[in-house]
Amino acid sequence: MNYCAKSFGLLFVVLLFVAGCGTDESRSVTAVSWGGSYGRAINEGVNIPFAEESGIGVVVEDYNGGLAQIRAQVEIGEIHWDLVDLEIAHAVRGCDEGLLERLDINQLPPSPGGIPAAEDFLEGTMTDCGMGTFFWSMVYAYNEENILSETKPGTMADFFDLDTFPGRRGMRRVPQMNIEFALIADGVPLDQVYATMSTPDGLDRAFAKLDMIKEDVIWWEAGAQPPQMLADGEVIMSTAYNGRIFNAQVLEDQPFVIVWHGQLLSIGQMVIVAGTPRLDEALEYLKFASTPEAMSRVSNRISYSPARRSGASLVATHVATGIEMEPHMPASPANAAHAVHYDWSWWADHQDEMNERFSAWLAQ
Repeated sequence: MNYCAKSFGLLFVVLLFVAGCGTDESRSVTAVSWGGSYGRAINEGVNIPFAEESGIGVVVEDYNGGLAQIRAQVEIGEIHWDLVDLEIAHAVRGCDEGLLERLDINQLPPSPGGIPAAEDFLEGTMTDCGMGTFFWSMVYAYNEENILSETKPGTMADFFDLDTFPGRRGMRRVPQMNIEFALIADGVPLDQVYATMSTPDGLDRAFAKLDMIKEDVIWWEAGAQPPQMLADGEVIMSTAYNGRIFNAQVLEDQPFVIVWHGQLLSIGQMVIVAGTPRLDEALEYLKFASTPEAMSRVSNRISYSPARRSGASLVATHVATGIEMEPHMPASPANAAHAVHYDWSWWADHQDEMNERFSAWLAQ
């Protein structure tokens, strides 16, 4: 296996190709994802095996999410990205705007036992333009070496408790999930979070709760930042992608602890950008990535659960360390006992107004 890596400013691009294995360099796809430990798992579990098997090269680009770059490419008719890993609310909205190709689940391969994809994918993981990939969660974590009290954080309320646990917090610089966390911390029952968010008083309540810690928050944008901030002692706790914390725990031996109470459990989506001239290659990639074998290869490298039942059944132990993956999965019964299922439809409907309000709040 050979790699060709190029850096363009802040953008890191890796061209994967297989020397001597019949790769046609004129046929390639650009697959955009989140980078970091998840990106490495995708490369090892999907991109490299796909390039070897299909002879189609894979150009890998990292980004921090959202639709802005996709929208810009589609509007000017210059499509550089073919496949993108999106949060589900953005996948639904991008589909509604005509930025993404519509998918037919019947095009995806069945399970090894012959179960059609439409029955094998878990309910709610497929959308009109998006293929469900992996369950992931936004959690918060702390470095146990920096929590000196006998009492340790264990609930979402503790994240907002500056008296018991003084110190800076890390939070992602977006409204989604922070609004939910604030309401959970303020005592809203887990099954009433989105109903509360659907009222003006509920949103006022969320921002009032965020006001309580605003001056002590360090805002992050890239998923690699929370583990680094925790390791450096820059923050005492931080919201984070569960897989990023897992990676730091098992590969870097960091003394991090995940608090699963109040986690926001969501599902990723793989989409194809509308108008790509490489549609056939993109569909071939999507079919490969949808196989239970490919999904389980990723999930045996990072603690995100496959969207397919048959994929989940193949997840066993971590490739590098041999530890059991089940206790680290966000959708495992123990970890999901106090989870909130992220309501992507609420955010698809309210994203613009919440972005405006959140930006105005940050500027105050």
